[in-house]
Amino acid sequence: MLCAAAAPLYAQDDAVLPYRPSVSSPAQLPVPGQLELETGFLNTRSSDSRRGSLPYTFKLAFNEQWGVLVGGEGYVSEHDDGSPRQRGIGDTTFVLKRAFLIDDATALGLELGAKAPTAKDTIGSGKSDYSINGILSRDFGDVHMDANLNATRLGAYDAGTSRTQSGWSASFSVPVAEKWSATGELSGTHRENTLNTAQLLVAAAYSPNKRLVFDFGVAHGMTSASQDWSLFGGVTLPLAKLW
Repeated sequence: MLCAAAAPLYAQDDAVLPYRPSVSSPAQLPVPGQLELETGFLNTRSSDSRRGSLPYTFKLAFNEQWGVLVGGEGYVSEHDDGSPRQRGIGDTTFVLKRAFLIDDATALGLELGAKAPTAKDTIGSGKSDYSINGILSRDFGDVHMDANLNATRLGAYDAGTSRTQSGWSASFSVPVAEKWSATGELSGTHRENTLNTAQLLVAAAYSPNKRLVFDFGVAHGMTSASQDWSLFGGVTLPLAKLW
C-alpha cells in the first residue's frame, strides 16, 4: 500500500506490493506466483498496558483476480498493570481475496477471512472470528487511496454487546521522492453497547529497489477506547517465484 502510489494497478513485473503497515488493504493482488513476506514489529501503549508483537503476512496470488493471505503474530509480549507479563505466539488469520480491476486507476476487492485461535487465552480471545472486507482502491493523480469497510463476527464477546463488529478505514499515499513515499490514514471500529475506537496513522516507506520496501510510522488513538500510541516498522520482500 505504501508504494502503491508509485505503481499502476496493472503492474505485472516482479515488484512487491506491500499491504503493511496500515489498517487498509489495497484491492489489487501481488504479482501472480510470487510468494511475498511482510514482517516487522509493533509496540502499543495505553495508560495501563504495554504490548509488543512481531506481525507477519504471507501473500500469494494465483492470478490477477484470486489470491490468499496467511498472517498473524509470531511473538507477543504484553503487560497490564498489576498482572504478570504474558508471552507467546498470536492468533493466525487466513484470507481468500478477490480483485476486480476496473481500469488503470480503479480496482475493487473482496476479502473473506477466518481467525484461528492459535494464541493462548491470556493473549488472544480463544475463539474463532469470521470477517468480510470490501475494498475500493483508486488513483487521483499521484495520490493513491485505499478505502475499506468490513464486518467481523466475533467468537468471544461480552453479554449485552453485539457479536458483530464493523470497521472502516481510508488511507492516502503519495510519492515524496524517487524512493520515498508517505501515507496518512484514519480508521476505526463500532460495536453496539461498546465504545467506538478510532486512530490516526502516519507512515513513510523507503524502497531501495522494486523488490524491497521498508516502512516505519506511528499511530495515535482518538477515543478513550483506543490505544494511546503505536510505533511500528517492517519490511516487504519476495521469498520465491513459484511460477
